[in-house]
Amino acid sequence: MALLPVLCYPDPRLHKVAKPVAKVDARIKKIVSDMADTMYEAPGVGLAATQVDIHERILVIDVSDNQDELMVFINPELIWASAEVKAWREGCLSVPEYYDEVERPAVVRVRAVGLDGKEFEVEADGLLSVCLQHEMDHLQGKVFVEYLSMLKRNRISLRMKKRAKELVGQR
Repeated sequence: MALLPVLCYPDPRLHKVAKPVAKVDARIKKIVSDMADTMYEAPGVGLAATQVDIHERILVIDVSDNQDELMVFINPELIWASAEVKAWREGCLSVPEYYDEVERPAVVRVRAVGLDGKEFEVEADGLLSVCLQHEMDHLQGKVFVEYLSMLKRNRISLRMKKRAKELVGQR
C-alpha cells in the first residue's frame, strides 16, 4: 500500500493538462493501485492522477456505500451530456474541508479504457455522473472551485494557503 501526496489548491500543478496514457502496463497498474489506496485512505469517492502530481489521464472512482466497487477510467472522454442540469454539493481532496454547489449535466456518457486495456462506455447519473465530471475536469487542469464566484475562489485560495502554512508550522 503506497499513499501518494495530494496537491492542494491553489497549487499551480493542479492546472496542468494531463497527457493520454499510451499503454496500460505494469507502471500504470501500480499508479492505479496507489491512487486507489490514497483515495480510500483520504477518504474520498474519486481521485484524478493530476491531484497526485501525475499528469496522465487516469481516474479512480468508488461511489459505492461500502467503498468496495473501484472503477478505473484510463483516457476517459465525455461523449455525451444531457441538456438537463443538476446542482450537487461537491468537495475535493485537493480543497480539503470545503464544499459548495456546482451545476453540471445530470447524465453523461463516458468512454474510457479499463485496467484490462479494453475500451468501454458507461452512462452515469447521480453521484457517479458528478464524480466523473469533477475528476475529468482535473485532467483538463480545472478544479471545481473555478465554477464558483471570484470572491469565493479568492477566499478559498487564502484559506488553503493559511492551512498550508499551519501544517508546515506543526512539523
